[in-house]
Amino acid sequence: MQTVVDIEGLRHFYGPFQALRDLSFSVPKGCFFIVIGPNGSGKTTLLKTLAGIEAPASGQVNILGRPLKEYTRKGLAKRLAFVPQLPSEDFPFRAREIVLMGRSPHLGVLGLDRETDRDIARQAMEFTGISPFAERRLDQLSGGERQRVFIARAICQEPEILLLDEPTAALDLAHQVRIMDLMERLKKDRGTTVVMVSHDVNLAAMYADRLLVMGKGKMVSIGTPDQVLTYEILEKTYGCPLLVDESPLGGVPRVTLVPSRYTDPGRGR
Repeated sequence: MQTVVDIEGLRHFYGPFQALRDLSFSVPKGCFFIVIGPNGSGKTTLLKTLAGIEAPASGQVNILGRPLKEYTRKGLAKRLAFVPQLPSEDFPFRAREIVLMGRSPHLGVLGLDRETDRDIARQAMEFTGISPFAERRLDQLSGGERQRVFIARAICQEPEILLLDEPTAALDLAHQVRIMDLMERLKKDRGTTVVMVSHDVNLAAMYADRLLVMGKGKMVSIGTPDQVLTYEILEKTYGCPLLVDESPLGGVPRVTLVPSRYTDPGRGR
């Protein structure tokens, strides 16, 4: 099995606080890989480390078989794209212009875009369904539309690996499904490896090829959704009562939170 991300013994500190603790795992090529876990478990720190934004204290990170530290910023941007959580609304640009910015790692010395670059940007906008509002400014778009603009910009980089930090956060149900379906299409149609952080365990169960569960900076479990999303693993990791059964859609686990009034009837009176 070919891998595109290989991590061994990864550690990261914020002052005395250890955010990542001896993480070791690999991400297969063409995989939809989702990282879940409670707040403060190190998910975003992990993603920023893979993107070269944060420098680890120790450990090895290989991207496409090459140590991350050997890449130049431009060289890494040709192979890997990062979409942060809640991208800024302050860009005074139109959607089309923001998407075209994704071509910057591929431009020559003068930084001038070519017709080829504009064609790739148009294809990225068509792929993400944002062509109808290509001429609108970012502050004129809804949260789901803005998220798709920044995903289109990342696709415009033509990366082999796409990193996303909670791309469905604060979106309504319809936009959540659109974003997840878009990632699945990107994986199937273009062979892109998608690494995503998510707080939605049930969305992760339905879409992930492999799941990494993190807790307190450590790897709690890794595997397919049915291997990882078990009562024993999740209740211990999240520290709250829950139920795990099979989704009505079949074939994937479904996780249901249990309100306190069901575990302590006296509190519901």
